Amino acid sequence: MRTLFLIATAICCCYLPCFAQDGSNGVAVPANKGIAGISDKSLSFMQHKYSRLTTSIQQQSTKMLQRMQRKEQKLRNKLQRKDSTLAKELFEGSESKYKQLQSSLTSKADTSLAHPLQEYIPNIDSLQTALSFLKQGNALQNLSADKLQQVNKATGQLKELQASMQQANNIQAYIRGRQQELKQQLKDKLLNSSIAKQFKSINKEAFYYEQRLREYKELINDKQKLEQKALELVRNLPAFQSFWQKHSYLAQLFPTPANYGTPQALAGLQTRAAVQQQLQQRFGMSSFTPNSSGGGASNNYLQQQMQAAQTQLSQLKDKLSNLGINGGSSDMTMPEFKPNSQHTKSFLKRIEYGVNIQSQKSTWGIPVTSDIALTAGYKLNDKSTIGIGAAYRIGWGNGGLKHIKITHEGVGLRSYVDIKAKGSIWLSGGYELNYMQSFRKFADLYDINVWQRSGLIGITKKYKVGKHENNMQLLWDFLSYNQMPKTPAIKFRVGFKL
Repeated sequence: MRTLFLIATAICCCYLPCFAQDGSNGVAVPANKGIAGISDKSLSFMQHKYSRLTTSIQQQSTKMLQRMQRKEQKLRNKLQRKDSTLAKELFEGSESKYKQLQSSLTSKADTSLAHPLQEYIPNIDSLQTALSFLKQGNALQNLSADKLQQVNKATGQLKELQASMQQANNIQAYIRGRQQELKQQLKDKLLNSSIAKQFKSINKEAFYYEQRLREYKELINDKQKLEQKALELVRNLPAFQSFWQKHSYLAQLFPTPANYGTPQALAGLQTRAAVQQQLQQRFGMSSFTPNSSGGGASNNYLQQQMQAAQTQLSQLKDKLSNLGINGGSSDMTMPEFKPNSQHTKSFLKRIEYGVNIQSQKSTWGIPVTSDIALTAGYKLNDKSTIGIGAAYRIGWGNGGLKHIKITHEGVGLRSYVDIKAKGSIWLSGGYELNYMQSFRKFADLYDINVWQRSGLIGITKKYKVGKHENNMQLLWDFLSYNQMPKTPAIKFRVGFKL
């Protein structure tokens, strides 16, 4: 019996390395099953995402360089009239530099480098290390030829994305340095309004380009569901964890000591007591003595300095937040203007959709009605929105709840503008066309002369319920007094953001 137990134990030990812990329920699964479980859909999604981002980064960089070159040429022409010597000195060789940068964008990316992007982005490191793991070692035995080909394509596309991002970083560094150089050399000339205006335009271009790159990096670092699923299938493999410690970009930036986790690794490091003793010798014992008077204040010198530093950091963070800048660094381009956080967003991302409802009691033989409108607004900036909408007027009858009769009582077309006044209060205005008659077919709506016109001004209160943004509007229709049939001059609407 003992012999059988030893044989069974030996067999289990032989097969143990072939299993990995499933991260969701702790059940051991074969390692090859985890690798082969990466779907073709996940790999195809990665290729499409990286290809789309690469193309977008290259296009944005190309357009920015073209705009910057035109703006510098305009600045040169203006400066030429004031100081031709300085103009020649500042802009000599500038055109060739821009051509060189544009040429680097069209040249084929060097994918032979292990890490083309000289900046650490966690999601890129995770994905590249996972794809490299699939291509090497025993992982090849668990992948079909088609799936291995997809892995190679995804790896190549990811490296192209990194190369494009590195090119964009190089362009950003040049533009930042160029903008600072112009500001330094033209500090006496910026008193001239035309030169100052043109320099401000260059500053805007440099700032918004940095904002776009920051948004691209956020998109890259945002793990989608298919990417996350692929990583989960590989991440829990012991073989991958060992591979990560040697081949990831993070491991190269911060290599693990050979004797990590052993007492020998702590040899030579200062203890907390030793550090505290050195600080006491330098600043004195009173620097570490808490206030014993009970007054609430602290006599601890280091603590006071830390509190002062934290206060200054908070003030700087508030200033950056007011400028619409998040996650800024010390070498970022500081705007010479008030930034518009919507400027770098695509057209579709600046569109906000909503629905609002307005009800009216029955009058003059007209049944109880409700206007249900769908709207689409374009955000010019954080404080102003323009938009259009379409409304449908539904009739509920005029016999109470027991005699509800749904009828088509009209339609409407809307345009509006919202301007932020203070806090959650907005000033609203709009122009509307309303067909106020019951209709049976759409051909009845073609006569524009029977549509009523409404001019609206009022206020909007925006508020949140959970994560959803809602609003209430109180509007005055100053054209209602000339309408037939006459409609209420005061309108109350409730809206919801989709």
